[in-house]
Amino acid sequence: MANVTRYDPFGDLDDLFKGFMLRPVRMEQQAPQIKMDVKETDDAYMVHADIPGVKKEDIKVDIEGNMVSISAEVKQEKEEKKGERVIRSERYYGSVSRSFSLAHDVDDSKAQAKYADGVLELTLPKRAGAKANKIVVK
Repeated sequence: MANVTRYDPFGDLDDLFKGFMLRPVRMEQQAPQIKMDVKETDDAYMVHADIPGVKKEDIKVDIEGNMVSISAEVKQEKEEKKGERVIRSERYYGSVSRSFSLAHDVDDSKAQAKYADGVLELTLPKRAGAKANKIVVK
């Protein structure tokens, strides 16, 4: 019976760097994502979107019918120091976006947005006359 082993293409890199004081580092940095909660009442939708570390001037909200798009420019910098020496410095510059559709069209003239403590709060009133019709099945 044969033994099955899993091949690791990066496993030999540890041997390559064994004589050095450095070890290979595999860093996977993902772009931040917008996490959201959407609640519905009879006449409006309430959206809470987490966008931490962003200035409110860098946030853009577009509404077209029942489609809502949120986008933001993200700039994150982290620096770790020991005394006067910089040990580690990480930066991320980019944009994040999230689009979603709602069951009813939004009255964009009455929509409101507020941003505080990293949370974007949207109040999206439903457009008048966008109520669902019920059909009687015969």
